[in-house]
Amino acid sequence: MPLNLRPSSESVKYFFLSDGWTTGRVWEFGGLWNEIAWQRKPIIKQLGLYIEEATEKLWLYQVEDDVLMVEVLPADNTAIPIGQVVLKRLMTADQVIEKLCDSHTSITTNSEDGISNKISYPT
Repeated sequence: MPLNLRPSSESVKYFFLSDGWTTGRVWEFGGLWNEIAWQRKPIIKQLGLYIEEATEKLWLYQVEDDVLMVEVLPADNTAIPIGQVVLKRLMTADQVIEKLCDSHTSITTNSEDGISNKISYPT
């Protein structure tokens, strides 16, 4: 199954995010992402690919090139506050490929009948 990591004619960046976490605020070159100025939300897409490190699933996300930093938060609001976590070093496609080659990787896909399929590639 081919995995499209790069939309055509656009430069993108990537990051891995632990299962149970979500994205919050986003920064671009001028500061916090301004939806009024950009006339849209930043493009952040969870891809159907994750790696397993220890007991954690780390999902691969794709963001547009204009994104500099992404705040991440536990998805469960009842969790103990841990302060602010901001991803400042987003990855290139080459760095993602290197990380995938060094990890236990799984791809999840949704078939036409809505059933989730999983393919694993142990290293």
